[in-house]
Amino acid sequence: MRKFASAAAVIGLAALGLAIPATSAQASVQGAGCNAKWPGRDGYVRAWADPDCQGTLLGATQGNDADWSDNAGPFTNGDQNKASSVMNSGTIGGKDVVAFYMYPGQSDVSGYTCLAPGEKYADNLRDNVFQRRDGSNVGPVDDNIMSHVWVTASACASNSWLT
Repeated sequence: MRKFASAAAVIGLAALGLAIPATSAQASVQGAGCNAKWPGRDGYVRAWADPDCQGTLLGATQGNDADWSDNAGPFTNGDQNKASSVMNSGTIGGKDVVAFYMYPGQSDVSGYTCLAPGEKYADNLRDNVFQRRDGSNVGPVDDNIMSHVWVTASACASNSWLT
């Protein structure tokens, strides 16, 4: 009986040993798109058309863009209402938070959401909603960003942060 218990323990440990690398490998693939594209703190905000920082890079800038649907700035005609993942690789300190807006002109009335520098990126905007200053939800963030501005953390309400 003791030999059987020892054999079962060895088989169990061997199976566990095989399962751990497979699980770790699977976890490292999940989020690999944004992780692989993380440039370090270079001062930019970036947006992609697909989740996990995949698909078309819609734009990248160190500045603000009041209208992603016009022909001026880093985000231009055709970039509005297409972002499904965003990245904040801005430098830490001062205006290091990116506020994304539902409409052009960075209007809080229309709804906004914020991405902190410590969060680095939001790899899937499908589970986020825009907020108004009064705390009400406006609508989904995914495929609905039309402008952005760099702000301080104090400009963002507690329920406005991207995850």
